[in-house]
Amino acid sequence: MFTLLAALIVVGGIFVAIERDQWQKRAAAFDYKKLEDMESASIIFDRNGQVLGRIFIQNRDQVAADQLSPWLYKSVVAAEDIRYYQHNGVDYYGIVRAAVRNYQAGRTRQGASTLTQQLARNSFPIELPSEDRSYKRKLLEIFVAQEIERRFSKPKILELYLNRVFFGDGFYGAESAARGYFGKHAKDVNLSEAAMLAGLLKSPNRLSPWRNHKACMEQRNFVLGRMLELQQISREEYDATISQDLVVKNRRSIHQESYPMDLVAQQVIGQFGRDAAISDGYRIYTTIDGDLQRKAEKALKEQLDVVERHEGYDHQRFGKYDIDFRAHQRMASNEVEGNTLPPPAYLQGSIVVLDNATGGILTLVGGRDFGHSSYNRALAARRPAGTAFKPFVYAAAFERGFGPGTIVQDTVIDNRQVMIGGVTGILGEWGPERVDNKYEGSISAREALVKSKNAATVRLGMMTGLDHVIPLAKAAGIESPLRPFPATFLGSSEVTLMEMTLANTAFPDGGTRPDKAFIIQKIEDQAGNVVFEAKPSKVRVMKDTTAYEIHTCLSDVLERGTADKAYTELGLKKFPLGGKTGTAYNFTDAWFLGYSSAVTCGVWAGFDKPSTIYRGAFSNEIALPIWAEVMKSTFANYRPKEIPQPKGIIKVELCSVSGQLATDKCFETVENKETGEKVQKRTTFFEISTEDQAPKVGCEVHNGGANRSFVKVIPGEEWPRAALAVDVSAVPIVAMKQPTVIGVDPYNSIQSVNNAKAMSSLEGQTAPVNSSAIVTPAPDNGTGPEQMEVRRAEPVQPMREQTVLDTTIKPPPLPPLDF
Repeated sequence: MFTLLAALIVVGGIFVAIERDQWQKRAAAFDYKKLEDMESASIIFDRNGQVLGRIFIQNRDQVAADQLSPWLYKSVVAAEDIRYYQHNGVDYYGIVRAAVRNYQAGRTRQGASTLTQQLARNSFPIELPSEDRSYKRKLLEIFVAQEIERRFSKPKILELYLNRVFFGDGFYGAESAARGYFGKHAKDVNLSEAAMLAGLLKSPNRLSPWRNHKACMEQRNFVLGRMLELQQISREEYDATISQDLVVKNRRSIHQESYPMDLVAQQVIGQFGRDAAISDGYRIYTTIDGDLQRKAEKALKEQLDVVERHEGYDHQRFGKYDIDFRAHQRMASNEVEGNTLPPPAYLQGSIVVLDNATGGILTLVGGRDFGHSSYNRALAARRPAGTAFKPFVYAAAFERGFGPGTIVQDTVIDNRQVMIGGVTGILGEWGPERVDNKYEGSISAREALVKSKNAATVRLGMMTGLDHVIPLAKAAGIESPLRPFPATFLGSSEVTLMEMTLANTAFPDGGTRPDKAFIIQKIEDQAGNVVFEAKPSKVRVMKDTTAYEIHTCLSDVLERGTADKAYTELGLKKFPLGGKTGTAYNFTDAWFLGYSSAVTCGVWAGFDKPSTIYRGAFSNEIALPIWAEVMKSTFANYRPKEIPQPKGIIKVELCSVSGQLATDKCFETVENKETGEKVQKRTTFFEISTEDQAPKVGCEVHNGGANRSFVKVIPGEEWPRAALAVDVSAVPIVAMKQPTVIGVDPYNSIQSVNNAKAMSSLEGQTAPVNSSAIVTPAPDNGTGPEQMEVRRAEPVQPMREQTVLDTTIKPPPLPPLDF
C-alpha cells in the first residue's frame, strides 16, 4: 500500500513538474517589453503651456519612478496588496483567505489577485482576457506574474503598475489621473489625494468623485485606515488627513473636442500617421491662446442668442436644437434606436484671431457648438464677403495712382453694370449699414470707403480694373476663385473667413502679411526631441504707403463710419484700430474684419444654407459686437501700438469739386439756411497722399481753366435718397393713378409701383415676389377688393432700330411765318 502511494506521488510529481514546465514555457514566451511600451496620449498645449486637449486611445502620461509621489506607492499597496513585498507574484495565503471568506458568504466577495497579477492582465489583455474565468486562464496568469517578478524589481513593478492601471473617468496611469482630478502632477499629490486614487482602483467608475463624492470619501478613508494598520502612516497623519474634505477640479472632457483641437489632430495625424499620433506621446505646442479662445466662444454664443430674439428673425433657434440634440444623445447612450437627428439649421458664426507678426492662430471658432456640428466654418465655408471686400478694391486703386482724395461719384448706377441680386433695376444700397443712406454726389475715395458707398466703389473699381483688383486680393492671401465681373467689387465672390482675416493683416503691418496662418508651433517626442517646428515668413502684398492709407480709412470707419458704434455703444477703447463692416446682398452674411498693431480678428455670421437673417441684419448689428468683445479681450496681452506712418506720405489740400490741387479761388456761393444770406464757402479739404498720387495742377474749375467739371453740382441735402435696404413702414406709399413712363421703362418702375402697392396691403403675409401671383389688397373706400398682379420685374430688352417704310404718315408742312 505504501509502495503504491509512493508510486502515485512520484508519478503525480512528475506530471506536475512536466505540466509546470509547459506553463512556464508558455509564460516565458510572452513579450515582456510590452510592460514598459505603453500607449501614451499626445498632449496638446496652448501658447501659455496650458493643456488644451489630447490625442489618444487610452489617456495616459507615462512618467518615471521619481515622478510618482511616495504616498502613491504606500497607498496602492495598502489598498490592493498588503503582502506585496512578501510574495513572488502570487499570494497563496491570500488565495486561501479569499476562498474561505467567499465560501462563508456564499458568493464571491473577495479576490486574491496581487498587484503583479493585475499588471499581467492589464499588459496582456488579449492573451489574458478578464472575461475568461476558466482555470487555464487563471493558471497562465499566475505563471506570467511569477515571470514578471523574476524579470523586474518590486519598485519597478509598482512603477509600471501605477503608469498603466485605470483610475476612472478616462484616466489611465497616476499622472493622467492626478492632472485630471487635481490639476497637479503625480509627484505632487498629498496623502489624502493618493489614498483617493488608490481607493478608485476597486471600482473606478462607481467611486468617481464626480459621480459619487460620498462613496469616494468613504473608500479614501478605508485606505487611510489600512495604511494606519500597516504602520505606513502615524496616528497624527491619519487624524489630520481623515478630517480633510476631498477637493477635486471641475470636470472637463478629456478629449477637449473643439475646432482648434480637431485641426491640430488632423495635422499631427497627417504628419506622423494615426498610430503614432494616438500612442507615441507627442508634446504638441500650439499658437492658441486658451483664455482668448474661451472668451471668443462665449462672445459668439451670447451675441447670436441676442440676434435670435430680434424682431423678424424666423429661423431655427439654438436652444431648441440643443434640447433635441441632448435627448437624441441620451437615446444613443441607452442603445435606444431613434430617428437620425438632422444637422443644425440655426444661425452660425465663426471667429479667427491671428498674430500679425507670425500668422499664428490665437483663436479659432468654427461654429456655435462643436458637439452639434464639427464642420469648421472658419476654414471650410466659402461665403460672399459682401462689402467687407471693399478695402482691397481701394488698395488696388491706390496702387494704380488713385488716392484717398480722388473724387468719385456716389450717384445712381444701373445694376446691369454690376448685377448684384439680379440684372435689372438700380444697384441696391444694403452695404452702407444705415437705413437712411443717401447719395452724396462727388465725394472722396476716403469718404466712399468710410461710409461703404456701393456705387462709388464700383466706379472706382472700374477705373482701376479687375485685372488689378483680383491679383492684389490673391497676393493678400485670398486663394478662393474670384469671379472676373464687376460684382466682385462688392464682394459677390465666395471666400473663407481665414482667407479674409489673413489678407487684412497687410493693413496694420506695412503692406506685408504672414506667408500662411498656422496653429502648431512645434512638436516634441517623449524624449524631448523637436520633431517639427514652424518657420514663419512674410510676403509683400502692397506698398507700405498704400497699406497706411487704407489703415487711416479703416480707422475712420470706427471713428465716424459704418462701425462707429464700436466706440459709442460697445465700450471699445480708442486704441489705434481699424476695421471694415461687411454685409452681403439680401442680408445673408454678416462680416467684420478688424485689427490692432498686434492682432487681426475676423468674424462671420450666417446660415450653413444661405438665407436672409432678417431684413436690416447689417454687419454692425450682427458681427461688430462680437468683434468688439473679442478685441477687448486682446488688449491686456496684445496691447495695441500706434501704426507708424511710412516715408513718402505727404499732406495735400485738394478741391472737393475738381479733385485737383486747391487754389485761393476754390470758393462757392451757398445760402445760409437760417438767414438766407449768400456766403462764400471754401471747397477744399486736406488729405494724405504720395507724390505719385497727388495732382500736379491746380483746380481748373475755380481757376478759370479750360478743363472744367461737367458734373452737375447739387448741394448734399438735395441729392436723392438711395434705395432703402430696409422697408420703413412709417413712410406711406403713394399710389400712382396713371403710368409715369411712356415707352421703354428701363428700370421697371411701373411694375415696382404696382408691387409696392400690392405689398402694402398685405397683413402678416409674405409678398410673393419670386413668382407671378395675384394679391387682393384691402378694400379701398368701400369700393370692394381690387385684384392686382405682383410679379418679378422682367429684364429690359435693348431698343432695336426701326425701319421707316415708305408708308410712314408724314405731317403736313407748317405754314410760313409772317414776319
